[in-house]
Amino acid sequence: MSFSETVQRDEDAHCNEVEDVVGSHVEDAITFWAQSVNRNKDIIKLGCSMSKVCPFANSVFGNLDPKKIYGGLFSEDKCWYRCKVLKIVSDEKCLVRYIDYGNTEILNRSDIVEIPLALQFSSVAKKYRLWGLQIPSGQEVTQFDQGRTFLGSLIFEKEIKMRIKATNQDGTVIAQAEYDSVDIGEEVAKKGFAEKCQLTSSTNICEEKKSDPSQLALRNLKNPIPLWGHRSNQPHFSRPKGRVSGKLTLNLKNENDSGNHMTFSKESLAVGAFNLGSNVSLAKIKQDQKLIEENEKLKAEKESLLESYKALELKVEQTSQNLQKEKEATMNLTKYLETSLKTYIGTKMKNLATKVELLKEIRHVNINVRFGNDLSDAIKMLDEGCVTTLASLNELEKIWAEYKLAQEEIQTCDNVNEGNILIAKRNEVQQKLDMAVQRFILEVDELPLYKRLQTLQDLSTSLEAVYGQAKEGINSEEILRKFYDWKCDKREEFTSVKSETEGSLQHLVTWFQNILKVFDLSLEEPLTYEGTIGNIDEILEKAESCVCKELEISQIEQGDADREIILSTYSQVLQKIHSEEKLIATIQSKYKDSVEFKKQMTEYIHMNPSVDHLLSIKKKLKGLKANLRWKLVEKNNLEESDDPDGSEIGKIKQEITQLRNSVFVEIYHEREEYEKLNNLAQKWFPELPLLHTEIGLRKYMNSGGLFTMSLERDLFDAEPMKELSSKRPLVRTEVNGQTVLLKGYSVDVDTEASVIQRAAAYHRAWREAKEESGLLPLIFLFLCKSDPVAYLMVPYYPRANLSVIQAKMPLSSEEALKVMKGVAQGLHTLHKANIIHGSLHQNNIFALNREQGIVGDFDFTKSVSQRASVNMTVGGLTLTSPELKMGKPPSPSSDLYAYGCLLLWLFVQDQEFEMDEDGIPKVDQFHLDDNVRSLLCNLMHFRNSVTAEQVLNAECFLLPEVKSIPNPEKEVEYSQCEKEDELKMENVDTCKEKTRNGETNTD
Repeated sequence: MSFSETVQRDEDAHCNEVEDVVGSHVEDAITFWAQSVNRNKDIIKLGCSMSKVCPFANSVFGNLDPKKIYGGLFSEDKCWYRCKVLKIVSDEKCLVRYIDYGNTEILNRSDIVEIPLALQFSSVAKKYRLWGLQIPSGQEVTQFDQGRTFLGSLIFEKEIKMRIKATNQDGTVIAQAEYDSVDIGEEVAKKGFAEKCQLTSSTNICEEKKSDPSQLALRNLKNPIPLWGHRSNQPHFSRPKGRVSGKLTLNLKNENDSGNHMTFSKESLAVGAFNLGSNVSLAKIKQDQKLIEENEKLKAEKESLLESYKALELKVEQTSQNLQKEKEATMNLTKYLETSLKTYIGTKMKNLATKVELLKEIRHVNINVRFGNDLSDAIKMLDEGCVTTLASLNELEKIWAEYKLAQEEIQTCDNVNEGNILIAKRNEVQQKLDMAVQRFILEVDELPLYKRLQTLQDLSTSLEAVYGQAKEGINSEEILRKFYDWKCDKREEFTSVKSETEGSLQHLVTWFQNILKVFDLSLEEPLTYEGTIGNIDEILEKAESCVCKELEISQIEQGDADREIILSTYSQVLQKIHSEEKLIATIQSKYKDSVEFKKQMTEYIHMNPSVDHLLSIKKKLKGLKANLRWKLVEKNNLEESDDPDGSEIGKIKQEITQLRNSVFVEIYHEREEYEKLNNLAQKWFPELPLLHTEIGLRKYMNSGGLFTMSLERDLFDAEPMKELSSKRPLVRTEVNGQTVLLKGYSVDVDTEASVIQRAAAYHRAWREAKEESGLLPLIFLFLCKSDPVAYLMVPYYPRANLSVIQAKMPLSSEEALKVMKGVAQGLHTLHKANIIHGSLHQNNIFALNREQGIVGDFDFTKSVSQRASVNMTVGGLTLTSPELKMGKPPSPSSDLYAYGCLLLWLFVQDQEFEMDEDGIPKVDQFHLDDNVRSLLCNLMHFRNSVTAEQVLNAECFLLPEVKSIPNPEKEVEYSQCEKEDELKMENVDTCKEKTRNGETNTD
């Protein structure tokens, strides 16, 4: 900032005002701090207040506010003064300015405290700069310090008249200073410590040097002018006797922001060596400056000596403490040695016995592993009783492959003549196979396969418990050779140490045996005990040393090379064990097949399986069905006669019921016979369907045992389900005491085979697990002779589908999870069989007893794409997945999407759904269990990477079952519903709407 700019800025009313001040601190040759003489009493009163408040105030912590006023403990007189923080020097130290005096100091945080708001007013001291002067550029440090010292001698603690010329923005007052008619600025300029600034020309405007206040304050710390602690005891200057009435005025408007200043009561301020009289002389000033410099030098020497003294004193104290600790340690050691010597022999023997006991345990357990003894034993065991490939097994497998090929040729043959040729060829191979089987069975019977397999399993388990997981490797005898070489080297090394240990312990045992004679009073012969007892210390030392050495070797961790050899050998041994186990499993499997083959051949060695029993059942069925039809005609005639006889009609009805039951019994007998022939055809006699076309065995086999030719529609006492027959005939009847539904499908020549094929695939998937499959079972499939209709017989579950249950009495959360777990099992069964349901909705999911969920069948006349094209909704939520809407083919993920929508519907019921941009319901809008929410998110958004099996094992289905508290009112309502007529529908139109787009099995 230039001097002219400062002058231009000063336009206020205080220009040329005269003020009497007393100098308190010097910064440089033209800048100093001074206090107004009118505030003498304020300073005294402020000092008293600070001394009362600060000792009990809280120390500062956290970030310090540079604009806030704190209390600081001055290091030289240990009194409290107001200060502001200029700079954070470190975490524990801060540079502060005492705002009522202007000097600076570095304080610890503990010496800075908070002060009350009543003491937060403007500083007493102001910062002044001499008018028209500036520090010359390039001034040396020595001249700078001399300038500060000279200015201090002129103004420090002297009453000076200040003619105010201007005020900077930072609060620095630009003024002309006089003391006893002496212009202080002129004196400083004459000495060359400052130079004058030109004010007339803008091109010659002198710019002041700009410096960091904190850096200048740090520099002033090194050369303080003057040091308060070294002031003389001269009386303080006299102040004008101005009176201050009332309380101290808090004036914060013109507070100086250039630093913090320290306040001292004037009683504690002593005038330095710069008390200029009215007739001040340059010689006097120089003399005062010299005294100041000498005082500073002496003070520095004194402080240096004091610090050296304190350091030496501390060192002496520390040395004394260390000596005391050493003395105490020595005394404790002496006491310990005295105590130990009393029990030395006992302690020595006890320690040695403990180590010997540990060594015994290590020798029995650890050495076998460290040196591979267990692996050596395992290799020996594998070599001794190894089961090798049997010669008869190789021959048997060769003939068996030839036999299977012959069976397959017969199975695919459609011509009877060609079939007979293939059968003859097969029979020849069969004779050879029979002899090979006999030889193989005799050879296997002599082998202890079960015992050997148990031995291998035990060996594998024990090795895996020690070595863990084996690594994959190549079967190589080189690995075993390396292992044996390594084992020999290690054993030789360890044997030497082991022998030395055993020798030293034997020496000790011998010593004990000899020493017994010395202390045996019954012996009359005198013994020389000097030689016997004298070497016990050496014997004990030697024994302990050898035992410790062996323990150390035994407990040292094996190196990488050792571990690699042992692990490779272990992997090789485990590979041999698994190879032999696999061979034994192959022999046992082939033995089982051979025994079964031998059994069948023994039964059918001279003849083929007969179908006569099946034909007799069919013949009996034909007669029963003819009688049944005749009785039905009689019943109809009697009912339509003019004078019907009720008792006769009742008798005929009873006979009809018995005939029906007999028909159904024989049909089940027929199925059993078909199943027996099916098993024979599948395993041993594939020619049965070819040779006996009249029994329809091939159609039965193709349908998976579902199709029957003996059932006809008119054999049933069926009651039409008109309300549910909007798309196809649906009737209800009873078979063997079980209520069933007959679902009619219109078929033609092209669709008949596809219906049977789809139903058979579904039936096979159900047969894999039956009741555990999670699927609705199919009982029979048969064709109507009079109409192009295929009938499918399924169980009847009244009022058990989700749609009806949720309308009557909704499932609880626990019940819903149980039901949907069963549905997930059903989807898993279908998907495992590569079947996509494509039509999963609330009407073909059944909750049996409100806890067992099963998946209903679908329309077998439609392909999966046709089934999936029907858009089903539940509670306003579409069950069609986004990928199906985009035209992609159905997949297991589309089934899982429908499953997820149904699961969500069961939990939220009639609440409204919010959809995202893809049309997927937002799960987060509902309050759900975390596990259920997680499953739903996976089903909705990550279904392509989720399988039905993973859904089945979801966390929400693994939680312990919690029984919900029953609702008596709902239980009564449900019971009443059960008692209603099963054919009576509350709303026929509603039921038709539910079944319009999908299959149903309920009322």
